[in-house]
Amino acid sequence: MSIMRSERVAAVLLLIAAVLGLIAANSPLGAGLMAIQHAHLSIPGTPVDLSVGHWISDGLLAVFFFVVAIELKNELTVGQLNSVSKAVRPAIAAIGGVLVPALIYLAVTAGSGYSGGWPIPTATDIAFALGVLAVFGKGIPSRLRIFILALAILDDIVAILIIALFFTKDPNLLFLAIAVVGVAVFALLSRLLGTRMRVPVTIAMVPVALLTWFLVYESGVHATIAGVALGLAMLRKPGMRVRHALEPITNGGILPLFAFSAALVAIPQVTIGELKAPFWGILIALPVGKLIGIGLGGWLSSFVGAKGNRPQLTFQGLVTAGALGGVGFTVSLLMNELAFARRPEVADEGTLAVLLGSAISIVLAGILVSRLAAYYRRLAALRHDAERRLSAP
Repeated sequence: MSIMRSERVAAVLLLIAAVLGLIAANSPLGAGLMAIQHAHLSIPGTPVDLSVGHWISDGLLAVFFFVVAIELKNELTVGQLNSVSKAVRPAIAAIGGVLVPALIYLAVTAGSGYSGGWPIPTATDIAFALGVLAVFGKGIPSRLRIFILALAILDDIVAILIIALFFTKDPNLLFLAIAVVGVAVFALLSRLLGTRMRVPVTIAMVPVALLTWFLVYESGVHATIAGVALGLAMLRKPGMRVRHALEPITNGGILPLFAFSAALVAIPQVTIGELKAPFWGILIALPVGKLIGIGLGGWLSSFVGAKGNRPQLTFQGLVTAGALGGVGFTVSLLMNELAFARRPEVADEGTLAVLLGSAISIVLAGILVSRLAAYYRRLAALRHDAERRLSAP
């Protein structure tokens, strides 16, 4: 199972699943697979009745967000974001990486009636970005990887807030209040995981988590927020153990399954000129907007703080970080589903735009990361030669 914890493997599986979903949807199997995706499965005795596709995006994806939230808490407490001085620079870059793609999307779609899709190109797929970095980035200095990791984590925080604030309408406050109680109980139980009661406590936490998910879903708030709340509430050390246990499941199962389901889209039989404004808005905003926004934000952040403590990030390093940020995939696909839930024809074009925009960013990021890594490897070799000459008798 350890191979499923690899960032490289996670990225490859995600890409393969998305490609297979797109191919399958446009093959003779497409109609049958889409029928399965739209088939409804209910829980007897409850009002929960979701399609298979929504069980994946609302149910299984909540587990992924639970794992992400645990990592967020770890970084905010003892990791790369545990102080204002550490967080402010990647935060400025992350803000740029959200604002510029959103503005580009709004500019491209102005007057089309599809402005509600602005959140779609603002998200970065942390698993895929780090996967590309792991595949092509041998020799990249740790400070750049740390910057990109912090940037992607902060980007996830923004994405979570966008989902909670902009894709929730008329929430049921009573259900939300009871869900908060569920989160509190879950948090208290997590504090007993280090005692002799670990096994019964673990068993008890599962129904509490499921009940909390149900209450959040019934409240009208997107159900993945339940995963976020539970992950943030969990005590850090046992949370990291749970994350370690769930990582192979999310990397090897949940994320590829979601990518396959989200990419299960029939390519519209239209000419390029007939594609709607959201397609072009997303396609341009993801690779171009992220690169400009993160690059510009990262450059501005270099003027923050004491001069001696500023990060030594080169222009090429910031551009590389921006290209990696343009890999939207998971969260962008989810936001596309939410933004165009009542406009399936637009959602299909949006899915294609997310996949194409992310693919452009993957290729660009792969090239930039490879060149940057080669530069640092050459630099390290020169330093090694110089040190060897100095130490020679």
